[in-house]
Amino acid sequence: MAQKPSIPKGTRDFTPNEMAKRNYIFNTIREVYSLYGFQQIETPALETLHTLLGKYGEEGDKLIYKVLNSGDFIGNVTDEEWKERNLPHLAARFCEKGLRYDLTVPFARFVVMHRDQLQLPFKRYQIQPVWRADRPAKGRYREFYQCDADIVGSDSLLNEVELVQIMDKVFTKFGARVAIKINNRKILTGIAEVIGEADKIVDITTAIDKLDKIGVDGVNAELVDRGVKKDAIEKIQPIIAMTGSNEEKLDTIATLLAGSETGLKGVEEVRTILDLLKLDEIHNQVELDLTLARGLNYYTGAIFEVKALDVQMGSITGGGRYDNLTGIFGMPGLSGVGISFGADRIYDVLNTLDLYPKEAVKATEVLFINFGEEETSYCIPIAGKCRAAGISCEIYPDKAKMKKQMSYANAKGMRFVAMTGKDEMEQQKVTIKNMETGEQKTVSTEEMLQIIKP
Repeated sequence: MAQKPSIPKGTRDFTPNEMAKRNYIFNTIREVYSLYGFQQIETPALETLHTLLGKYGEEGDKLIYKVLNSGDFIGNVTDEEWKERNLPHLAARFCEKGLRYDLTVPFARFVVMHRDQLQLPFKRYQIQPVWRADRPAKGRYREFYQCDADIVGSDSLLNEVELVQIMDKVFTKFGARVAIKINNRKILTGIAEVIGEADKIVDITTAIDKLDKIGVDGVNAELVDRGVKKDAIEKIQPIIAMTGSNEEKLDTIATLLAGSETGLKGVEEVRTILDLLKLDEIHNQVELDLTLARGLNYYTGAIFEVKALDVQMGSITGGGRYDNLTGIFGMPGLSGVGISFGADRIYDVLNTLDLYPKEAVKATEVLFINFGEEETSYCIPIAGKCRAAGISCEIYPDKAKMKKQMSYANAKGMRFVAMTGKDEMEQQKVTIKNMETGEQKTVSTEEMLQIIKP
């Protein structure tokens, strides 16, 4: 017996029903992006390793899928290199390309390559798959889609405000309750400065970013392991435990960061964003979260993260301000800010909460039963009129038993079947049956279109 085929762990097949749901997600996000003036681009799945490596930190580099060179990729490797077994070195000799890890670095490369053609500020969105050699888990896949929006060439905090509005509008359209969390890299830098551990900002923020997962005791233990001094850890506790409204948190943290110019700048930026958001109707809660510390390898200002409130799931959207991302490709000083919707996690959230509208997974509306060649010829122009009216339909391709054809219509969730026998053809009519109610009537083509049209 032949071995059953399989797919790699962390990847998935999607059925037509699942693809209808995914397209609902993509189309909703695409529509909202367009409302705010973003334009779509695409970049290759493959990038050179020179583009990818060194942009995500040491851990991120390990998760990049590397693609072997074509042909004799080991021909130039010496015996000494084989004996040394220096895997990073050998990988560099074997591979010149890799699968993209995210859409942000390829976008930075795109901006630098096409800078003479772009009108700044440039607002782009991109919906494509990315790949990470990560350990698969619930909500974490090795192949997944990102739905990014970025604005480059502007320092204005209005860009951050629009991105929060976009996140709010998208999840409102989905009907999912979320918390939109915001922080600022400058505030985190200020915290590290005032506790006397400015050189350990990454260690400190990496630890406190895990607060939801490992709790206060776990965070403190990790800070000790990372060499943070005991008195500095004690100074962090009020920040970790801070509660109250956004305004109260900002006032408190401003007092704590009075000695840090950078920290106070971050407080002012967050305050400005939150004040501007009050001028528009926001349906989801926007929360200042001082433990939020994602993306510190490249974020320099605002940091965003979205969590679903009714499903246990990791971050479903994230982003932030990066003041010099294009500098890694020789174009320094170009400021940008962006967000990324995690389409696969959003898919799981909407599935769990059953939030897909019926029209999002709409099946073929009507099936024309095949009674034979003459009847099929009669159905073809009627089916054409259905499609011209925006009604999806099929003519069953074979003259099969009625039970088989009806089972086909049921399996595909069709709302109607249309039957045209000798009597219908003589009367120039069609008999239609509502598959939900069982009601059946013989009508003209025009009447049929009115009945079926959604």
